[in-house]
Amino acid sequence: MNQSGGTAQDDLLRRAGEALARRDPQSAIGLLDQADRMGPTHHGFLNRALALRMSGDLQGAMAALDGALGIEPYDFTALLGKAAILEQIGQAQAAAAVYRNALKIAPPRERCPPALQAQMDHADGVVRRHAEALRDHMRAHAAALRQTVDAAALDRFDEGLEIFAGLKTAPTQEPLLLHYPRLPAIPFYDRALFPWLETLEAATPVIRAELEAMLADSFDQFAPYVAYPKGAPVNQWGELNHSRKWTSLWLWRDGARQDAVCERCPQTAALLESLPMCRQDGFAPTAVFSALQPHTHIPAHTGSSNVRLLTHLPLILPGPARFRVGNTLRDWKMGEAWVFDDTIDHEAWNDADEMRVILIFDIWNPALSEAEQTLITAMMQAHRSFMGG
Repeated sequence: MNQSGGTAQDDLLRRAGEALARRDPQSAIGLLDQADRMGPTHHGFLNRALALRMSGDLQGAMAALDGALGIEPYDFTALLGKAAILEQIGQAQAAAAVYRNALKIAPPRERCPPALQAQMDHADGVVRRHAEALRDHMRAHAAALRQTVDAAALDRFDEGLEIFAGLKTAPTQEPLLLHYPRLPAIPFYDRALFPWLETLEAATPVIRAELEAMLADSFDQFAPYVAYPKGAPVNQWGELNHSRKWTSLWLWRDGARQDAVCERCPQTAALLESLPMCRQDGFAPTAVFSALQPHTHIPAHTGSSNVRLLTHLPLILPGPARFRVGNTLRDWKMGEAWVFDDTIDHEAWNDADEMRVILIFDIWNPALSEAEQTLITAMMQAHRSFMGG
């Protein structure tokens, strides 16, 4: 197209926009017809869609939006407009699907004007209501079969159903250091894999007694769990960085036994020595008393490597305290330990009016053989030496 043709088309599109601003869709359509003879444009399709929608021609407006999307498939406002028309003509499922696609490419809310934010909120509501209806439909269809599976399988099925419906996302491993392949992303592991959990749980009173002695005269030895140096990006840890809201006392740290603490907690140390902790020279085991002050939230985060799992044993629970891994939310209960994959997004809350303390230590992922554990350790040590320690 020559320069003069382009300028003439731009002028027609500008005048069409002015007609729309005056709420004169018929004049706008006439101008757009002239502009289209010089070649279709994305802007022209969008203005035609608006003009036709103002005229009550919803099918024509949707066809124009499809033309705009044919030129720019990731046009957020065109997708929103198409979904709104589908909703208006009673095609609820199709509207939800288009709204869902639009929301996937939505710009940051803070960059959007209030009117667009309202449209985004409406789209989110439509998508959620559609997903909830789909969930309820699938759940009702399978209701008679639920009694044929055990509680653990039913819990997994319910999560899978909500993921399939679009209400939840599948838990994924996001390790900060090593993502080892072909290990399952399981938020909480089956207790049957760890028969020693009963021994650990039975020792709760002994461990708690040693912990309470430390708390009584040495709580100042508990150090902030999060301690980024000055100038480092703290991201979600701003509130807890160098804060005594979340403190820790290490029994083992990066594979090194903390003798002074272990001597104060000899029965706890002996018990941990007898358990299958993850042993990697320079890396593991890690064993720590973790103290969380009242009404404190540990924000969502992930751990270092999926070759290990973490064990939690509650020791002081003055009131309600919650823990989420992936889509699964649990309450701590005295005398009950669990094993989880900390490379899956997880967070914790102490909702009580007093301090909560748990024991944390790491173990190998049970999917790994001893020979593979040795190989992995050698690989990680070589990585550290190559990177300069």
